[in-house]
Amino acid sequence: MLTFKRALIFAACILTVLFLVTRTNNNPTQPDILPHPSSDLQKGGAEQEDSTTKADDGSNSAKMPPVQMKPPGNGQQIIQDSSRATLREKLAYQFPYDQESKFPAYIWQTWKYTPASGEFGESFRPAEASWSEKHPGFIHEVITDQVAVHLLRHFCSQGRLFRYLILLARGGIYSDIDTYALKSATEWLPEIVPREQVGLVIGIEADPDREDWKEWYSRRIQFCQWTIQSKAGHPVLRETVAHITDETLSRKKAGTLKGISDNKVIEFTGPAVWTDTIFNFMNDKKYFDMTTSKGNITWRDFTGMKAAKKVGDVVVLPITSFSPGVQQMGAEDVDHPLAFVKHDFEGTWKPESLRHIGEQQQ
Repeated sequence: MLTFKRALIFAACILTVLFLVTRTNNNPTQPDILPHPSSDLQKGGAEQEDSTTKADDGSNSAKMPPVQMKPPGNGQQIIQDSSRATLREKLAYQFPYDQESKFPAYIWQTWKYTPASGEFGESFRPAEASWSEKHPGFIHEVITDQVAVHLLRHFCSQGRLFRYLILLARGGIYSDIDTYALKSATEWLPEIVPREQVGLVIGIEADPDREDWKEWYSRRIQFCQWTIQSKAGHPVLRETVAHITDETLSRKKAGTLKGISDNKVIEFTGPAVWTDTIFNFMNDKKYFDMTTSKGNITWRDFTGMKAAKKVGDVVVLPITSFSPGVQQMGAEDVDHPLAFVKHDFEGTWKPESLRHIGEQQQ
């Protein structure tokens, strides 16, 4: 069976090959400067927050242009050496981002066996089936470890890195095999938010308002990555893949990748790097005009939120949306109108001691 660590190394090697051999234009298109959203966080949904952050209905937010390397057009093109292009530029070229496109109707999940297999596991069948039931017309794929090896030759791996790579390459929805779809993804965004202005939909995993939060979570506000919706090529996914690749190759070169602990794996592939990358994007002058900003966007802009917030082309859902019924951190129950996905927190690749971190003890 393909282990997570082998898959991670394999994926890093594939991306390194892409870095070395891909030929592109040497002058990638620079993104337009946009108003920085720290003073223009937008809210949606039925409830209104008492946050001090300015809100609107999303109609006057700046449109984010595609952030990509310009692909060759029709006709004869001069092929130039791309040896000076960075990994991020190459990924942008291979997987261009079109914000105004529709969200792809894909649902991606991973597991050791396919649903058709007798070894799939009866406990996962209701959860897996819920995604097809709530999303008729969507292509729903459960990628096995064995299939991931062949799929990697095109654009992805399995494990935690799989979700970032498959969404970067194809877009759609990634959700862990132990999650239940409570509502269709067509209901996740507030009606007032134009779909062509959104490229990434994420939720709050943890909002631990307690002094000992560092003992339970990696970040004060933590964005969940058991369920993500995106359009292909989104800059956050590109940066996440590049960061994990850089970190993996660095550890491999230093000889520290072998025998790495599960806690360390989570730190550079899980919610920690995912959360950091999202905040870095929200405060990146390449995408937003920092001159109009009153300060960086931080966890304080999201703590205690009860309705969706839109930052640029990213919509952040409240903790109830992807973590209903956890009975802490302000999360409502599964019957709440904003409860979209229920997670069983199995964490099957982790040891038992790490599977239910942060859950309320009875």
